[in-house]
Amino acid sequence: MNKENIDLRTNVIRKTFNDQRPIKCLTPKKIREVDEDIYPGGDIFTTEDGEFIDLEFQMTDFDENELVKYVEFAEALYEKHRKHIHIYIICPNNIYVCVKECKIVSEAEFTIKLACIEEDPCEIIFKMITRKIENGDPLTPDDIMALEMLPVKCNPKMRNFYRREYFRIMNRIL
Repeated sequence: MNKENIDLRTNVIRKTFNDQRPIKCLTPKKIREVDEDIYPGGDIFTTEDGEFIDLEFQMTDFDENELVKYVEFAEALYEKHRKHIHIYIICPNNIYVCVKECKIVSEAEFTIKLACIEEDPCEIIFKMITRKIENGDPLTPDDIMALEMLPVKCNPKMRNFYRREYFRIMNRIL
């Protein structure tokens, strides 16, 4: 991930979740790895105080299964490093949040915050990927998977746009 994409994501963290702590770096894959049967997290950053921030884009309804997935990830990462985990989840305001805010009993130290925003997360993801292309950065398998999923996860009115862009981008890089 290039500096511009890191800056974009850290600005989202600051503005959406009011977390002003300095972010030291994108967390290296080896540090953020958990067991393969556990959800691997989204974009994970390390703060200057050594804690982790996991930035997620939730495109489907937020139910008990989604919450359990994030709790399991937070517990696994905490168990490995004994550092507080902050999971920040951004979703469009048209998804249904099926769980109420409640206390989560765990030995791990973590915080999960969900923000429903007006701006479409699909648009944010698409902008990040197109910036990588414009900067000449290679797309990762996660980027390609995100592009594949945009037509399924987006507002139905935008499906053809994202599908067309997916085909256009894939034809250029393959």
